[in-house]
Amino acid sequence: MASFWTNESDKIVAGFLADTELPVSGGERCPYLPDRMAQSEGFFIDTDMDGDLYRAFMDRGFRRSGRVFYRPKCEGCRSCIQLRVPVSRFTPTKSMRRIWRKNADVAVIEGDGKPSPEKYDLFVRYLNGQHDDTMSRDEESFRDFLYGEPPPVPAKELCYKVGERLIGVSIADDLPNAYSSVYMYFDPSEAHRSLGTFSVLAEIEHCREAGIPFYYLGFYVPGSKSMAYKARYFPAEILNEEGVWVALDRGRTG
Repeated sequence: MASFWTNESDKIVAGFLADTELPVSGGERCPYLPDRMAQSEGFFIDTDMDGDLYRAFMDRGFRRSGRVFYRPKCEGCRSCIQLRVPVSRFTPTKSMRRIWRKNADVAVIEGDGKPSPEKYDLFVRYLNGQHDDTMSRDEESFRDFLYGEPPPVPAKELCYKVGERLIGVSIADDLPNAYSSVYMYFDPSEAHRSLGTFSVLAEIEHCREAGIPFYYLGFYVPGSKSMAYKARYFPAEILNEEGVWVALDRGRTG
């Protein structure tokens, strides 16, 4: 059993949650389990947030979308489970090692965190190849979604290139003791490379090199085709209902 450490950030967050009644929003169809309805509680900030403070919020089940910090609060459902990978203990599976070798020609370069025509074109092709029509393809929506106002916590963009050609972009929150995946989009014509998996491996490698102990992958949702894959990055820890990080009890896959 692994508990989060207790420091000043943890105490601040614990006090805030004890003293604050967070508004609950939602009531729409769940994007992960379509037969259920989704609700969440959260808050908005218009200032920056200290990176370790956000880590403490994640250790209470929160994620962020832009400047909104939220966690699921669905009646009768606790399927969205915060998941993280202890970097020092992570070992890739055989299939992950094959994917890493397959992408030996890919250069992983830190980006400038700004929109560009090349990134926008890649994003539209990604949506057309990987998603339905629920997400907007217009350029303003792209900018607002991924490159709007500066994020409230430190963030990092990684660009994946073959030669001079951009084939993928991943964005993550780069915190003192945690690296938190935000979004990844890639060229669907390069699907044979399994760039989604490769980007996770590249981000874990960044954590290893930078001495960051935990890689947060967001919500693991058993039974969801789009979210259950996160359990493949083993060993993993999940946040239980008591707010304690415990080992994910499942066999290795991949």
